[in-house]
Amino acid sequence: MLSVVAAVSLVSVAAVSPAMPAAHTVQIKGFAFSPKSLTVNAGETVRFVNDDSEAHTVVADKGAFHSDGLDTNDSWSVRLPKPGTYTYFCSLPPYMKGTIVVQALHGAMRGSH
Repeated sequence: MLSVVAAVSLVSVAAVSPAMPAAHTVQIKGFAFSPKSLTVNAGETVRFVNDDSEAHTVVADKGAFHSDGLDTNDSWSVRLPKPGTYTYFCSLPPYMKGTIVVQALHGAMRGSH
C-alpha cells in the first residue's frame, strides 16, 4: 500500500512541477509548410520535419534563423526566445512560406511587476 501511495505522490509532484517548454512541429510536405501559421510561447522550440520527396530549407525573412538543406526525413529545430512575428520561407522554392507568432510568457511578465 505504501508503494502505491508513494507512486501517486510522485505523479502528483510531476504534474505540478514547471514543465519544460513545449515543442511544436511544422511538417514540410507537398511543397508546403503545415501548419502554415503557428503560435508559440517565448522560449519554446519549433521542429521542422521534411516529409517531402525534395530537399527544403527554413529561412526567416529577417535573418532570425536559417536551416541547412533538409533532405527527406531530416528535421531541424529552432528555439524562439523573443516575442514577435517570424515569417519564413524555403529557398528551394521560395514560394513556400509560413509564419510563427511568439507570445510573451505570462508568468515571466507577472514576476517582473
